Amino acid sequence: MAGFNESAVVQVIAVPAVCTLITFLGYFPQILFRNETLQPGPPSTSETYIFNTLLALLWYTYYKAVTTDPGRYVFDEKIIEVEGRWCNKCDAPKPPRAHHCRHCKRCVPKMDHHCPWTKNCVSMTTFPHFYRFLCYANFALWYLCYLVFQRFYALWEERHMPAYLGPSIPVLASLAISGLVCFFTSLLLGIMLVTTTKNWVFNQTTIEGWEADRHEAIAERGGKDWWDVTGPDGKKFRFEKVEFPYDIGFFENMSQAMGTSFFPMWLFPFAGNPKIGTSKSGKRTGWEWEENGFNRTEGMWPPPDPEKIRRAARTWPAGRRDFDAELRALDDDDEQFKEAFRKRQAADIERRKNMMVAELEEDDEYGMPSDVDENGDWVNEDGEKLVDFGVDVDDGMPGDDRVEGITTAHDEDVPLAELIRRRKAAARP
Repeated sequence: MAGFNESAVVQVIAVPAVCTLITFLGYFPQILFRNETLQPGPPSTSETYIFNTLLALLWYTYYKAVTTDPGRYVFDEKIIEVEGRWCNKCDAPKPPRAHHCRHCKRCVPKMDHHCPWTKNCVSMTTFPHFYRFLCYANFALWYLCYLVFQRFYALWEERHMPAYLGPSIPVLASLAISGLVCFFTSLLLGIMLVTTTKNWVFNQTTIEGWEADRHEAIAERGGKDWWDVTGPDGKKFRFEKVEFPYDIGFFENMSQAMGTSFFPMWLFPFAGNPKIGTSKSGKRTGWEWEENGFNRTEGMWPPPDPEKIRRAARTWPAGRRDFDAELRALDDDDEQFKEAFRKRQAADIERRKNMMVAELEEDDEYGMPSDVDENGDWVNEDGEKLVDFGVDVDDGMPGDDRVEGITTAHDEDVPLAELIRRRKAAARP
């Protein structure tokens, strides 16, 4: 389903399709129920008010879920490089829990997934509106199911009456279609409401749930709480089992997601949403996240993927580009430049040989993964990959950017002129 949601056609027609579905289920049955042959007759005044109020709240919360900005990070000045996570597409630091959305074209704070049905990211700023939309959509559908059931029950009660005294074939067909569309829509949105509520209570986004499943699969494959993996630079780093750090208690989790601990406002349709803080205001909301302290240190999520790290080692050159060495080489003469190149080439060949030996040893001990596709990307039990949630995986490998020696295509594509620009910018007072 995630792959289908990512298709270009769905991205274009999704929002009009949702509006059409709301219009059909919201107004066509009300016209149908007024048919004089359909018992128990038109809905009462109170039933009409209740259903149309839920419908109005559904429209409003959907509008907010579609139009609310998913958030963006604004930096006071141009940052050339930084310790920690880095987004190659934004060319800027990537705070914890943020991911680069390939549809929104920026790093989104606490990105859950990109929802084509709202044409927007479900994120730190949009989650409250998205969740309220799901709630009021389900409330309206459940009430419509109740009204439709009344008509079907009346038909069952009058099943022994002559057919010509009851509703016509077009009316019966319209009632059946309305009932089926209502039932299946309610079923799908009900499942979505349950999964979203679970994520809300445990303070875990859909992407983080995927990362947790991947991490659990890797840990089970190794059969240990930790083991050593050889990085692309030929050095060993320790892979260890990591607990999800952002579950800080169900009430705090829910309050954090909704932006307030005053729980009557959580489902209030006109309530607001959390805002991205700024360093100038002193509030760092969306930049830093409280952790539960179950890991040996903070900042260990997302955990690295050893298979991706090993795959990065097979690329050429084996290690990360040494930008400092390349800048220094600009001042060397031809002979010095050639000699430095030969040394780097010999070091890369030796590193590659060591990596091949280490990889064979790790294969003997831990076995080859069976849950990756032909491109080496991990696939969960539902057949979903990280890209299916709208994440631009080319912005850097989640968790792996903490391991020395990881090389990305973006690193390899940095031109010499850009290196010179960075040197001048770094030297600027």
